[in-house]
Amino acid sequence: MKSVRQLITVFRAVYVSQGIDVKEVSENPIDQFEKWIRNTIKNKLSLPNAMHLATVGTDGRPSGRIVLLRGFDERGFVFFTNYESRKGVELKNNNYASITFFWSDLFRQVRIEGDVYKISEEESDKYFQSRPRESQIAAMASNQSKILENRNVLEKKVTELEGSYKGQLIPRPPNWGGYYLSPVRFEFWQGRAHRLHDRIVYILDKNNTWNIQRLYP
Repeated sequence: MKSVRQLITVFRAVYVSQGIDVKEVSENPIDQFEKWIRNTIKNKLSLPNAMHLATVGTDGRPSGRIVLLRGFDERGFVFFTNYESRKGVELKNNNYASITFFWSDLFRQVRIEGDVYKISEEESDKYFQSRPRESQIAAMASNQSKILENRNVLEKKVTELEGSYKGQLIPRPPNWGGYYLSPVRFEFWQGRAHRLHDRIVYILDKNNTWNIQRLYP
């Protein structure tokens, strides 16, 4: 029997798609993104809004994690987190980041780069109040990315907060809120047969115009 390491080495995926025609993509990459993510929802993909967020520390080393997209418009792509988490600290020191969506069932990937900024407190308040109460308590209880002695400490804190706010509105913690990534570069990738994939890149120039090009796979 082959080991897991051997199986990974020989594993192959077959990509079947019609590809991307540059002449048919939207002039605005956000419109193109909307078409693609709408298609993931239509096809009932699991967590179509899951995205990989990559940031860089002061030591120049990258770090990544999966977060959830909670909105997008001409301003950019919105997500929420603890401002004092590792990603929050890294974004404070270097606000240039990238997000990646991978929809394996459709053989599609979207990579987006740009500067990240905090959204308004009012927007963060509104979203926080829309969350399930349990999630609100969790945001208050967690010192995200900090060392936790044991899980009992966290669960005790959750219980205490549930008692303290019983029957009351839970306020958004000041160290929790939203960001938006303002894009300057998009890449739409479509898997095709024989690894001859399609890659269409949008780059924002100094005149605030999106330039569209095809890249080698």
